[in-house]
Amino acid sequence: MTGTATMQPAVTVIPARESLPFNVFSNEERKRRVAAYGRVSTKDEEQLTSYEAQIDTFTKRIKANPEWEFAGMYADRDRTGTTTKRRDDFNRMIADALAGKIDLILTKSVSRFARNTVDTLQTVRLLKEHGVEVYFEKENIYTFDSKGELLITIMSSLAQEESRSISENVTWGQRKRMQDGKVSLPYKHFLGYAKGKDGVPVIVEDEAEIIRLIYRLFLYGKSPSAIATMLTDEGILTPGGKSGWRPNAVISILTNEKYSGNALLQKKYTVDFLTKKQKVNEGEIPQYYVRGSHPAIIDPEMFDLVQYEMKQRKETGRWTSSVHPFSGKIFCGECGGVYGSKIWHPGDEYRRAVWQCNEKYRASKGCRATHLTEAQIQAAFLAAFNDRLDSKAEILEAYDEVLRILTDNSALDTEAATLTEECEVVMELSRKAVQENAATVQDQDEYRRKHEGLVARYNKARARLSEIEDERMERTAKRTNIKRFLQSLVKYGDMVTEFEEELWYITTDSITVYDDGRLVVTFCDGAEVEVAAEIWKAA
Repeated sequence: MTGTATMQPAVTVIPARESLPFNVFSNEERKRRVAAYGRVSTKDEEQLTSYEAQIDTFTKRIKANPEWEFAGMYADRDRTGTTTKRRDDFNRMIADALAGKIDLILTKSVSRFARNTVDTLQTVRLLKEHGVEVYFEKENIYTFDSKGELLITIMSSLAQEESRSISENVTWGQRKRMQDGKVSLPYKHFLGYAKGKDGVPVIVEDEAEIIRLIYRLFLYGKSPSAIATMLTDEGILTPGGKSGWRPNAVISILTNEKYSGNALLQKKYTVDFLTKKQKVNEGEIPQYYVRGSHPAIIDPEMFDLVQYEMKQRKETGRWTSSVHPFSGKIFCGECGGVYGSKIWHPGDEYRRAVWQCNEKYRASKGCRATHLTEAQIQAAFLAAFNDRLDSKAEILEAYDEVLRILTDNSALDTEAATLTEECEVVMELSRKAVQENAATVQDQDEYRRKHEGLVARYNKARARLSEIEDERMERTAKRTNIKRFLQSLVKYGDMVTEFEEELWYITTDSITVYDDGRLVVTFCDGAEVEVAAEIWKAA
């Protein structure tokens, strides 16, 4: 048996194809196009100096190198480093690099480039795929180097942890300020206040008048939409400096407790320090309510009255635009309908405006309630108000006790404290029950019944706490309405002879019209005065 020779494989080396270091259409070697990126994330003077220094240093270095061609300086100021999404110049630089305009990017450090490991590595790899190198000066890392990606991973992870630490320190500092009752406002987008020398908000009187106007108009019955339209027509700028108001901006002002001189802190909180995503605080972390933290633009009682009125309108659906003082204030005593303004005989000599029940021609049998002219409504109001003026002394004396009762919330406070303690006890019992069920074998039907019982107990306490809060709000609204009414009684003499819109708005809740000719004026303190037909019909 003859042996066969072992065949040796023939190997041909195909050398790597190196890119030509020169322009094939020119005898001159092409220079490397080099750009630089700089960033600072705060507006501190020291940081701004660093920002300018980065730009100057990199620009001079690139232009001084005879083998480099200056491809641009990209720089972001006052942008967070935890994400690249909101950095305009950074994103423009990457787009230019991918478009073939840049060969090398110089930057001060990994942390200046990005503090997010994922963003850093994705960007570096994307650039590398397109033949673009990045040099991190502080760490002396070239991304085309074999050890570059490993070093970048380590350094960017450290930078990300540094960012987490900074975020936690900032959060701790903010919460410490909250615990100390220190209030800071977004002054650039906050109407009515400016930052004082000691950091406490101070009132900007011109802007404060706009805030007071918004509150008055709302209590006069105007809707946020109508107020927004009026402010826009008057040429008043929004908190953000825009010319057009939106209803939501008006609602935001009407519901912001800071205008009452108080502050609810930590309404929102940051969920992720990398994305900076925020969430409305629904009890996940503590909140702090600071009373008297700064000067009030709106009297706290008026603020509470507005909150109560806002709640009432939402529940009843009475969101009227109130282009007229009587809109949404006149009601039919026969069918419960609302009176609206109508024009009779438009376009001829008999034209006149009247108020009649909106259900007059809608129901199958129609509504028989009479119509009213504006003069008749005004006459009825003046008669009713003057009737109360006649009893001014007795009314003022009688309401002293009423106001005292409405101010005394001690019983509600005691009950609320008991219910709050009940909620805490039930929460602790529920937590222990869950732990025991996880640690030991239990009858699951029995556990479920026990757990459902605790949930029902907790929900009952929370529901009553909500009722107490509503009762507080209602008592406060009644007290404020009574005080405003009494102030009107004191302000005027023995008789009012001319109709005044402001007096109407402050004192009157509604007028009810009955088919027998009676008009009943209900005032804001809840009192009713009946006006006979012969009085208002004479107007």
